[in-house]
Amino acid sequence: MKIVVDCMGGDNAPYSTVEGIVEAIKEFNIEVIATGDKNVLEENFRKYEFDKTKLEIIHTSEIILNEDKPVKAIRGKKDSSMVVALNLVKEGKADAIVSAGNTGALLAGGLFVLGRIKGIDRPALCTFLPNKEGMSILLDAGANADCKPRNLLEFGVMGSVYASKILDLESPKVAIVNVGQEEGKGNELTKKSYDLLKTNEDINFIGNVEARDISFGYTDVIVCDGFTGNVVLKVTEGVAMSVFSMLKDTFLTNMKTKIAAMFLKDDLKALKKNLDYSEYGGAPLLGVNGGLIKAHGSSNSKAIKNAIKQGIHFANGNVLNEIKFKIDKLGVDQIE
Repeated sequence: MKIVVDCMGGDNAPYSTVEGIVEAIKEFNIEVIATGDKNVLEENFRKYEFDKTKLEIIHTSEIILNEDKPVKAIRGKKDSSMVVALNLVKEGKADAIVSAGNTGALLAGGLFVLGRIKGIDRPALCTFLPNKEGMSILLDAGANADCKPRNLLEFGVMGSVYASKILDLESPKVAIVNVGQEEGKGNELTKKSYDLLKTNEDINFIGNVEARDISFGYTDVIVCDGFTGNVVLKVTEGVAMSVFSMLKDTFLTNMKTKIAAMFLKDDLKALKKNLDYSEYGGAPLLGVNGGLIKAHGSSNSKAIKNAIKQGIHFANGNVLNEIKFKIDKLGVDQIE
């Protein structure tokens, strides 16, 4: 098992990526390739005690910045830490890439360097959403603002595979985000997508799910266009942060509430951990021909470590080949 990490991508790079790699090597006992400025990386890795035989540093002379134009950056900065890492996955020298860098560039790199799986029209970002029952996954979380019904069918297939492999669910429940639960609700995209998904025998399609019901865990896989998915994701994150902020203010109101907070301290920490993005690491780009994990731009070392963990699960779960098999069987390239 070998994971490559773009060490120069992200708001806190290379410090968070270096520390995350060290934690991953210690906890998961895997080999990691770090791409980036070798002098900078070696200086930072020297600060830690870990099995250095499991680390390989590949020097790169360029960095893709957040303000860079995605396609231009991928095509123009061939010796960037991101592009070199992508090529290592393409060449089979690494099982997956983890990057907290420029999202648009990483998505473009997934398409241009790794390429799409045969039969896939639009790869999708797949993210975890905590809910009352545990965990569900959402796709697309932002890679495709505009989609066709065929794309939502692909998302349902890929999400079902990922949920079964990563969440260990035998028959994941799949639903479309919609304005109502009834069949026939929504716009042209959701109506046509509903018809495609309900006739597919390889998907446990349960119909529509309203956004307000997502947090109750009624479904395991939530599919939608990237615009809707990103809004759902950001609203969920915002509500979680605002609720904790209001709870904090409430518990600091007076002596009585402060005493109550002392008794609830451990429970509140557990709840916060369940809603913390760093616990889940990143979002895989499903549909490209290789393991690609997009970590949050502001990832700390724990988020990087857990993104590496996702890359490990992706490879160990044989997710790529399972998606290829399901898509080939489905024949979605024949659908408009």
